[in-house]
Amino acid sequence: MKNQMEKAVITLTKIHPLSLSLTLDCGQSFRWSEAPDGRWHAVVKNKSVFAEIQGDSLLIYGDDDEAFWREYFDLDRDYRAVCETLSKDKWLKKAITAYPGIRILKQDPWETLCSFIISQNNNIPRIKGIISRLCALLGEDLGDGDFTFPSAEIISTKTVEDLAELRAGFRAKYIIDAAKKVASGEISIEKIQTASMDEARAELQKISGVGPKVAECALLYGFGRVEAFPVDVWVRRIMQELYPEGLPEETQGVEGIAQQYLFHWRRNVENPFEV
Repeated sequence: MKNQMEKAVITLTKIHPLSLSLTLDCGQSFRWSEAPDGRWHAVVKNKSVFAEIQGDSLLIYGDDDEAFWREYFDLDRDYRAVCETLSKDKWLKKAITAYPGIRILKQDPWETLCSFIISQNNNIPRIKGIISRLCALLGEDLGDGDFTFPSAEIISTKTVEDLAELRAGFRAKYIIDAAKKVASGEISIEKIQTASMDEARAELQKISGVGPKVAECALLYGFGRVEAFPVDVWVRRIMQELYPEGLPEETQGVEGIAQQYLFHWRRNVENPFEV
């Protein structure tokens, strides 16, 4: 860890509102963890990196690509203005007030797609465990227990039996199918980046085991499509309880940001009507 902390540091300003703990540990990413010194650690861009907030700045250790990190943390979007608009709705106001500082990460599309295939009918500790084992099995060893996320090309050469030690269950065959289709170009990451939402959803759902929820998660957390709206058991409950007639107009175009606030808030309140 000492060597990692001596690498280049960049300081990003104009970051608020941003909470690393809420953003990195709210179910949209599975490789960040809080280090013993309070910084957050992950392998991103095939590099071992650390992040922390000091005052009004975000510090990144291990990589000096400022443009990448501004995009990764969506720092050039005016979240104050977004949250002000969303807060015109009473339920979103409660969620944003309770958990300020959540941002939507723009992660590597392939890693995100694969991670949310793994997430199906799963809980966060098991998801993190499977991903960790996948990286240790097929990723590049960076030292200090860190491994890169394996490419689609590498995974595409494997069989279900090769992935047995991941203990991924039925998901293994879906991981391999996704890898084969991405590696061959049958599923084009570049095309999805610029396609309409309907086209992007349809493209992702060509992969075995990728239904509407996984496709929406991949689009929101890996492609930066903040209009995507993943619906899981918690979001379905939110819609039934709070929005039986659909989302309020304040969410238009940023449904995914609204979803993340509502999702995290609803998971942490026993009865939203009493809050």
